[in-house]
Amino acid sequence: MNQKTVSIGPVRFGNTLPFVLIAGPCVIESEKLVLSVASTLKRITSRRKIPFVFKSSYDKANRSSVRSFRGPGLKEGLRILAKVKQTVGVPILTDVHSAEEALEASRVADIIQIPAFLSRQTDLLLAAGRTGRTVNVKKAQFMAPWEMKNVIEKIESTGNRKILITERGTIFGYNNLVVDMRGLQIMKSFGYPVVYDATHSVQLPGGKGTSSGGQREFVWPLARAAVSVGVASLFMEVHPAPDKALSDGPNSVFLRDMDSNLGILSKLDGIVEGA
Repeated sequence: MNQKTVSIGPVRFGNTLPFVLIAGPCVIESEKLVLSVASTLKRITSRRKIPFVFKSSYDKANRSSVRSFRGPGLKEGLRILAKVKQTVGVPILTDVHSAEEALEASRVADIIQIPAFLSRQTDLLLAAGRTGRTVNVKKAQFMAPWEMKNVIEKIESTGNRKILITERGTIFGYNNLVVDMRGLQIMKSFGYPVVYDATHSVQLPGGKGTSSGGQREFVWPLARAAVSVGVASLFMEVHPAPDKALSDGPNSVFLRDMDSNLGILSKLDGIVEGA
C-alpha cells in the first residue's frame, strides 16, 4: 500500500520520512512547567533538525485512583496549551475523552488524540474525525494490530484522512505490557503514519496498587528498536524530575537525557532511511 503523509504546517509525518518527536509532560502540572519543557524541547529539536510536536493532557481521566492528580481541566488546560502554541511556536497534541471535548480541543490542538482505552468508541472517533484536525489513535492494550484497520475506517467515514495510529504496548499478564515490533510493520501496511509510544510501552499499569509503575530504563532501547523498524514518529513523556511528576513519573524520561539520546536516534533513523 502507498504510504501516506500527514502534514501539520512544516511538520510532516510519514513512515518513510525522518521521525517526528511528540513529547512533553504527561499532564499539565502548571503553566510554568509546560512552557519550560516545551521551550527546552524546541531548542533541542531545532538544533537536531527533528520535527517536534508538544504534548500534554488537560485531564487524565483514567487514573488508577480517585485521589490521583488529573490536571487543570478542559478550559484552563486549553488556555495553557494555547499559550504554549503561541509562545513557543509548536504544534499541540492533547487527549480527548468525549465528543464534546473533541470539538473544544480542536480549537487549540493540531492533533486530537484518542486514548488507548477509548480507541474503539465509535462516537468519539467520529467526532474527532469531524473536527478536521489530525487524529492520533492509540491502539488499546487489548487490541491486536490488525484491528486498527477498523479504527481507521471509522475516521475515514467522516472524510478525514489525517490519521496517525500509535503502538503503546499490549497487556501481558497482570500489571505488565510487552511490545511486539511486528505490530509496527503490520500497522504500517495500512498506509497511515505509525507512532511508537516509547514511554507508555514500559508502563506497569496499576503496578503500585493506586498508581501505575514503570521501567524507565527500557525506554531508550525500545525507541531505538522502533526507529530501526521504521516509524513516522516517537512519542515520549518527558519531565525535568520524573520521580516527582504528578502522573506517569515511573515511565517518563528525564528532560536532561533528551539531547544525547535524540542524537543517537537521529543518526539511526538516517541509516534506516538510507537503507
